[in-house]
Amino acid sequence: MMKAVRLVQVRQPLVTQDIPVPALGDRDVLVRVKAAGICHSDVHYRAGISPVHPLPCTLGHEVAGVIEQVGAAVTGLQPGERVCVHYMVTCGNCYYCNLGSEQFCTSGQMIGKNRDGGYAEYIVVPARNAFRLPDNLPFEHGAILMCSSSTAYHALRKGRLQPGETVAVFGVGGLGMSAIQLARAMGALDVYAVDIRAPKLQLARQLGAIPIDAKGSDPVGEIRRLTGRRGVDVALELIGLQVTMQQAFESLAIFGRTVLVGVTDQVMQFAPYPSMVGKETEIIGASDHLASELPGLLELARRGLLDLRQVVTETVPLEAGAINRVMDSLEGYGDTIRAVITP
Repeated sequence: MMKAVRLVQVRQPLVTQDIPVPALGDRDVLVRVKAAGICHSDVHYRAGISPVHPLPCTLGHEVAGVIEQVGAAVTGLQPGERVCVHYMVTCGNCYYCNLGSEQFCTSGQMIGKNRDGGYAEYIVVPARNAFRLPDNLPFEHGAILMCSSSTAYHALRKGRLQPGETVAVFGVGGLGMSAIQLARAMGALDVYAVDIRAPKLQLARQLGAIPIDAKGSDPVGEIRRLTGRRGVDVALELIGLQVTMQQAFESLAIFGRTVLVGVTDQVMQFAPYPSMVGKETEIIGASDHLASELPGLLELARRGLLDLRQVVTETVPLEAGAINRVMDSLEGYGDTIRAVITP
């Protein structure tokens, strides 16, 4: 048996349960969890905004650990290796998998949402989902690389960011802090960080961004002032609030691209001609990330171009009370950037 923290009923706190250690298939690896990030998406799962099925389910899709056991058909991975886990478990054979867009796999499952995840002592995943964690990166960093960093990286790639362009990041929590650094690594000339929390804006400045306090100013007007009325080339919306989605779109320059990432049930409204048609701007959705993006992302982190030391602001034990407390803070958009469970 092993300990796991699970969502049993939506709109209710997570609970600690003792459940069997998951069975190992021939092509699977059993990973002893060393770190599991608490993502804002998990808050949405608990609240029922994004449905989790089936219930009960062990949450946790940002996972890193040590391989405990490998299946009979697994080659190339050995017990004792340090790995981080790609959270999309896919068939590898459907139209979308063959297209290289496996996040839309017709039978895909997301760990921590459609199958048990990493808020536990052990997790089983297909061997192809385990990526070696560079020796100079701690498990806590490996875990959040698997969602907050990789999702930000995918969003910037979807936004077709080019060297010399400008970027605005709306919401500088876990994803936003990675987005700032990744945008700079990809050649962004200026990165504007928009938030209402002073500690987050202070860290964003330390990471090389130009902070914009949306609580004390109009962020769209401020971005236009700082860019000589032009606007930005790429705006990432990482929160999912109607107001920030509107602001991200309104901050665009001619030919600008807004990339919507935040999980939301809110509606975005805009006047198509002045905001979109007349400027040839774009609204792009970015869902999850791709396994093919992870080797490059891990290399950026290994080289220090993506530094997560200040992004992990808290570690907590594998206990329901501690995890629920962090999720409550995230739900209220508090100062927590990324909290990580260390079983």
